[in-house]
Amino acid sequence: MAVDRTPVLKKCRSLDLDPVYLGIDKKSNRQSKRANRKMSEYALQMREKQKAKFIYGVLEKPFRNYYSKAERMKGQTGDNLMITLERRIDNVIFRLGFARTRMEARQIVDHRHVLVNGKIVNVPSYLVSVGDKIEIKEKAKDSQRYKDILEMAGARAVPAWLTANQENLSGEVTAFPNRSEIDVPVNEMLIVELYSK
Repeated sequence: MAVDRTPVLKKCRSLDLDPVYLGIDKKSNRQSKRANRKMSEYALQMREKQKAKFIYGVLEKPFRNYYSKAERMKGQTGDNLMITLERRIDNVIFRLGFARTRMEARQIVDHRHVLVNGKIVNVPSYLVSVGDKIEIKEKAKDSQRYKDILEMAGARAVPAWLTANQENLSGEVTAFPNRSEIDVPVNEMLIVELYSK
């Protein structure tokens, strides 16, 4: 399996991205060397795509597949793409506050700690649907890991399209998110322009 091993803060600097969107509360003191350089239209489009891929932890081929799926859906392609990425189970675990970062949420899913409607899901790209009940497996709930996570991430606001029960480490998808509810700093229209060339 391909894994991007670039240091997170270095990647955030190159993409002009605040690490808070990844769940990381560190800051880089260095300035990007490209900060004052004028970027071409293609470079701006490419940066937005790289930003979206990096935030959600998706590689190029699956990202392209998400784009193709978004194109076939009703509505605006860019909005559909962002909503589809937001519906990934690893992202939902992060949004519910059961993981400090999206990378940790991915690991929790990989380790088979997540139940969707009572069944174990260990595929981070699994897309949730309205009405899905998500919870952490009974065996894992008592571990120190989740107590530490709730201490740090429990104060994070849960989006309106999800309901979370922090004590039981469970939640439910009450609706699909609107683009206005997704607080990710990505201009999806530039991604659409890039792929429609």
